[in-house]
Amino acid sequence: MPELDTVVFDLGGVLADWDPRYLYRRLFADDATMEHFLATVCTPEWNHAMDAGRDRAEAAAELTGRHPEHRDLIRAWVDRWDEMLGPEIAGTAAVLDELHARGTRLLALTNWSAETFPLARDRFPSFARFEAIVVSGEHGVAKPDQAIYRVLLDSHRVDPARTAYVDDRADNVAVAMELGMAGVVFTAPAQLRADLVRLGLLPPRP
Repeated sequence: MPELDTVVFDLGGVLADWDPRYLYRRLFADDATMEHFLATVCTPEWNHAMDAGRDRAEAAAELTGRHPEHRDLIRAWVDRWDEMLGPEIAGTAAVLDELHARGTRLLALTNWSAETFPLARDRFPSFARFEAIVVSGEHGVAKPDQAIYRVLLDSHRVDPARTAYVDDRADNVAVAMELGMAGVVFTAPAQLRADLVRLGLLPPRP
C-alpha cells in the first residue's frame, strides 16, 4: 500500500462552523417552530441545489412562490447568509497547521454555493493553507456525486491511493473510498488527529 502524502478536507462542519440555526434562532420565538421551518421550507435539499450551482435569488423566488407566508424568512437566507457562519473549528485548524508544517499536500473539496464562498474564504484564515479548494457551486455538481470528486482528482493530479479524505458525512466519505482514497469520518478534532496518526500522516503525541 502506498504511503499517504495528501489530505483532502471537507470544509463545512469540519474546519468551518456553518449552521442556519445561528441566524434563525434570532428570527423564531422557539426552537420547535424553527426546526419545522428548516425541515419543511428552507430544507437541506433546497440548500443542496444552491451548493450544486443554482442561483440563490432564483431559488428564493421559487420557494417564496410556494410559501408566500414565509417570504421574509426565506429572503433572510439570501440577505443574511453571513450570520449562519460560526467560528473556525480551532482544533481542526491546529491539525491542519500540523499537517502543513510536515509538508503534507493539502486540498479541500466542499459543497458550497459559488455566490457565498468568497464570504467564507474571507472569514476563515485557515482556508489559505490549501493548495486548492474545489467548490461544488463553481462546477454545477455537489457531493456525493462522483463527478465533483473527479474534478478534484483530475484537475489537481491527485493520486487516490496516496490520499486521505476527511468529511463529516459518512456518505461523502464512502464515495471517496469507492474512488480509492482512505476515508475519515470527522466527528471531533481529537478523533481526526487520532485517525491521521493511524494512517501514518501524523506522529503520536509524546
